[in-house]
Amino acid sequence: MIENNITIDDLLLEVSKYIKDKKDIDKIKEAYNYASLVHEGDFRLSGETQVNHVLAVALILTTIHIDTPTIIAGLLHEVIRYGNRSIHEMEEKFGNEIAFLVDDITKINRLSLNTSSDSNIQMERKILVGLSKDARVIIIKLADRLHNMRTLWALSPNKQKEKANETLEILVPIAHRMGINHIKSELENLSLRYLKPDVYYNILEKLNKTKQERDLLVNKMVDEVSILLNDYNIKHEIKGRSKSIYSIYKKLNTGRDFNDIYDILGLRIFVQTEQDCYLTLGIIHSKYKSISKRFKDFIAMPKTNLYQSIHTSVFGIDGNLFEIQIRTYEMDEIAEHGIAAHWTYKEKGSNVNALKTPMDLKLEFFKSVLELDDEDISNEDFVNTVKDEVLQNNIYVFTPKGDVVEMPYGSTPIDFAYKVHSEIGNKMIGAIVNNKIVPLDYILKDEDIIKINTSKSSKGPNLEWLSIARTTQAKNKIKAFFREQEKDIYIKKGEAILLKTLRKKRIEFNTLFNDEVLNKVFSELKINDINDLYYLIATSKISIINLLNIINNDSLSKEELILNKAYNATKKEINIKNDIIVEGIDCIKVNIKSCCNPIPNDDIIGYITKGNGISVHRVICPNISNEERTINVSWNPDISRKYSSAIIIYTKEQNKSLIDIINRASNNSIVVDAINTISKNKDIIIEIHVLVSNTIILDKFIQNIKSLKYVERVERLIK
Repeated sequence: MIENNITIDDLLLEVSKYIKDKKDIDKIKEAYNYASLVHEGDFRLSGETQVNHVLAVALILTTIHIDTPTIIAGLLHEVIRYGNRSIHEMEEKFGNEIAFLVDDITKINRLSLNTSSDSNIQMERKILVGLSKDARVIIIKLADRLHNMRTLWALSPNKQKEKANETLEILVPIAHRMGINHIKSELENLSLRYLKPDVYYNILEKLNKTKQERDLLVNKMVDEVSILLNDYNIKHEIKGRSKSIYSIYKKLNTGRDFNDIYDILGLRIFVQTEQDCYLTLGIIHSKYKSISKRFKDFIAMPKTNLYQSIHTSVFGIDGNLFEIQIRTYEMDEIAEHGIAAHWTYKEKGSNVNALKTPMDLKLEFFKSVLELDDEDISNEDFVNTVKDEVLQNNIYVFTPKGDVVEMPYGSTPIDFAYKVHSEIGNKMIGAIVNNKIVPLDYILKDEDIIKINTSKSSKGPNLEWLSIARTTQAKNKIKAFFREQEKDIYIKKGEAILLKTLRKKRIEFNTLFNDEVLNKVFSELKINDINDLYYLIATSKISIINLLNIINNDSLSKEELILNKAYNATKKEINIKNDIIVEGIDCIKVNIKSCCNPIPNDDIIGYITKGNGISVHRVICPNISNEERTINVSWNPDISRKYSSAIIIYTKEQNKSLIDIINRASNNSIVVDAINTISKNKDIIIEIHVLVSNTIILDKFIQNIKSLKYVERVERLIK
């Protein structure tokens, strides 16, 4: 339905069905009057007024019985962005809670959800973390997007597809995870309508053709089942359940025929208690033959998005297959409203204490996202982890006590151990699944019962676990363990480096580092104590030169410091023993030739020299003069060190070209070994030597440099 000319009375009618406090109703009226004044004369591309849009968003929010502050924030969600009102004005008029919601939804709406470019990855991270701090923010976003999708016809075809794709890729999985089923379903259908209109309308046409026949069958089945339950005095209500167009599309997409999608015929049975659910199931199975593979008990093992129900498929009227869902009214409330039911129960008051603990457990998704944000991972890894490990359909396993733990597909006992607690992971010595000892790389399955064996004498995880673990959380905790173990070594190393440097400069430590200086350094570097400083020095996160600059208030600019670091880079001798495999020879001297500077992944050839072992060149190197003296060589696949490569950069005159190039090297984990400016006429030609792990990283670096506006071309140097 597209809401046209909605009035405040329409909204208040729906609100009053579950919000009874007159003060709350008055606050909603006040917010509407304010929004109406702010948006007076504003129209959208669809031709509707801006006020109609915010009323539509608020009306969608009432369908999940959300609380009063969220309804008000829905009415006000555009006043900062389009009405040029301030957050301080929101605080003064409506209080901190509503101001927070309006401010956050404004920030999210200013961002593009499109993931087609790297710049938007950081935006997605902000969205995911923002929604985790208060789930109501994303609930408003979902309602806002739903109304926008209902009026998507007003945009150009390209924009329609872009918005539909964003919705399917980002917002639909979040709606599913939050359990807001009817919003998720409509978003899916509308997205399909604009992404694949032919498929959408084809399914719709087939459904319409069979609607009368399906309705007749469903009504007969409803009457039969109702009589059956009445015979056993079970109070109930039965509704026909229609399959969404998008869910039919997904099944057709697996190769199934439309006529083979049996659960288009469906019933939903509502009863009073959980016990009645199981009694109803038994009664139905006693009359109708069931399909065991299609039975699921989400009451005994609820989904983490709060969903509880029993699903069974039976052969009913005229041998037709019906999917039947059995649940209590409270379960249905949660199934439709998902996490939003949390605020519904807060409004009702009486059920808060009963639901508080399980509700908190069900909000594990949001805790997971916030925990990830605390981890030291890149924006891209963060967003990919949330999509792959948090928003996707996962498996459900048990602790020995019967507690349900949700894990991503492909998880191992290592992932499970660290999910339960870091110390359990660190002290793990083995795992037992379903009463059988399993290896640590065992892939967990739905309903596995897992016991982790631990030992106080365990020295901690093994580095090999990093290649076995599936989840980012487990990998980060393993890395953190080793970082902590190595920290003491690094602290001593950093102290030695600092003292040695000061002795060379004939500076007394106590003279330079008094309390005032140390506090200044700690504040500048955002560290807590001298050990943190030693650690930064040892791990090369700060150089002694930069440290002394901080102490002495040196006026060198950041750009100059970067250049100094690059020009003064210390060359380290590379030991290439065992990095090059020489065909048929185990022990022989091998040299990497500087004329072409081969690096891992390059196609290489060996050249037999007189008295100096094997010289390794790139296959394309012109300096191999005698092919009869060549020998096959290859890179060892286990190389971990970096090799030198030289590239030539042809640029137009640009003052900060060196800074940009060095920054791009740093962003690609490339060490700048040396820089030489060859020409300073009209154009600048730069020869830069870098230490790099392989050609993949080097090629990415070259492409990044090519993207600079003033760079004309870039090529690897062969002398």
